[in-house]
Amino acid sequence: MNYLYFWYIQILSKYNIPKIFGDITFPILPFCIVAAAIIVAVLFLVLAERKILGLFTQRKGPNRVGIWGIMQTVADAIKLLCKQNVDPRGADKILYNVAPILVFVPAMILWGIIPYSSEFVFMNFSVSALLYISIAALPVIGIILAGYSSNNKFSVIGAIRSGAQIICYELPMMFVLLSIVLISSSMNLKDIIFSQLGSFSILNWHIFPCFLGFIIMFISILAELNRCPFDLPEAESELVAGYNTEYSGMRFALFFLAEYATMFVMCAFLAILFFGGFLPVTGKYISEMIFSDNQFLQLFIYIEQVIWLMIKTILLVFIVMLVRATLPRLGSKELMKFSWYVLLPLSMLNFILIAIIKFIVDGGAI
Repeated sequence: MNYLYFWYIQILSKYNIPKIFGDITFPILPFCIVAAAIIVAVLFLVLAERKILGLFTQRKGPNRVGIWGIMQTVADAIKLLCKQNVDPRGADKILYNVAPILVFVPAMILWGIIPYSSEFVFMNFSVSALLYISIAALPVIGIILAGYSSNNKFSVIGAIRSGAQIICYELPMMFVLLSIVLISSSMNLKDIIFSQLGSFSILNWHIFPCFLGFIIMFISILAELNRCPFDLPEAESELVAGYNTEYSGMRFALFFLAEYATMFVMCAFLAILFFGGFLPVTGKYISEMIFSDNQFLQLFIYIEQVIWLMIKTILLVFIVMLVRATLPRLGSKELMKFSWYVLLPLSMLNFILIAIIKFIVDGGAI
């Protein structure tokens, strides 16, 4: 983020603000940006999902609060902030209060690992792809603690289901990630994006050699997000709400916020692995064609990169919502069998096929 740092310092110098102020405040800015982005994204996603589900089930969806119901999610957020936090009798108070934090914090960290542009990256590590998958699996700890500490048998059942689900679907996801790492020869998310550059534009995206891997990864992410048809940990018709049954107020809001924030960032992760991330669909940045002589051309390119990533992510989020609108919930036995008997063998086969393709393309050297 060197370019953004110098640009930030340059703006401060115009107003005679000392450089030390910029050095202190610049590291705080990414946290503030991520926090604001999560809140805005969740408000938008909740409203969008309600509208999409309403459209598919021939209902109106939110339409009373604000024009076209756009203020409904804001009203819900205010309601959750104002509601009383009730502690159930017999609950383990320490674990009960820590669980929502353990679910929400990893979701926030994931937003910091995603490279939004070639310059706008909060945390850039050589193994950021592996780090991402590892952190994405951490919320299950909070879910299990939430069910265990609530002193509610239905919450415990939901928590156990979530733990079993994560174990089942992490392995296929890891094999697909290894396939992408093999193609791009890197575990860094920025390098994975740049490995999809080429003269053939879209045809260089990993979705083409690794289409089977994309299907497996998409299904595994649905399971990791506890989204339909893999929403067994919540299963309102069976468990009343599952692991978060006994939660109310802001503590319930943290679970809700983490679910939608993780859904968005997981779709961004898919866009990076398979659809070129922030690379343009056209093969050339529109900013280069419009602002070729502008002194802020580089900044315009960075902004356009963020826009391209957001467009791809929103399209994937839309598909996730369509899945919820069309598919029924699986049974627990079917869910486990589908992972161990179908997805895991297919993910291994995908890895072998990618290794063969890589061997042939590189002329016998992997």
